Amino acid sequence: MDIEWVRELCLSFPRVTEEEVWTDDLTFKVAGKMFAHTVLIPARVWLSFKASPEKFAELTERPAIIPAPYLARAKWVALETKEALSPEELAPLLRESYDMVVAKLPKRIRESVLSGKDSTNRRSTKKSTATRGPKKLRHKSKKRT
Repeated sequence: MDIEWVRELCLSFPRVTEEEVWTDDLTFKVAGKMFAHTVLIPARVWLSFKASPEKFAELTERPAIIPAPYLARAKWVALETKEALSPEELAPLLRESYDMVVAKLPKRIRESVLSGKDSTNRRSTKKSTATRGPKKLRHKSKKRT
């Protein structure tokens, strides 16, 4: 298992984007929200992802899996080695991370992600100023003394 395997898996989920947020780091996002993060160069941890509270407790009891630096309070775990989890164990955990992030999205965006449609093509519900007519300006006269 390597970064390319993780990359292919994460990009197979609906509407996922990858972004190099920090130098030599690759972050996977859905609707702008992170669900997995990996490094492109050797580092203390090679992959981090969000976990449910139960999985977080269970995984951090295992060797080579630690609470993710800076993200542990949000229940992210970090793998110190590529052998910490097998591909068969890791694949559903990454999907679960993705699903948890999608579940927290606003309803309209979540539905757009799940349907595969682009929410940016929706028409705005606000009326433009052209259809409302011009605003009347009110001038207050100031008394000068």
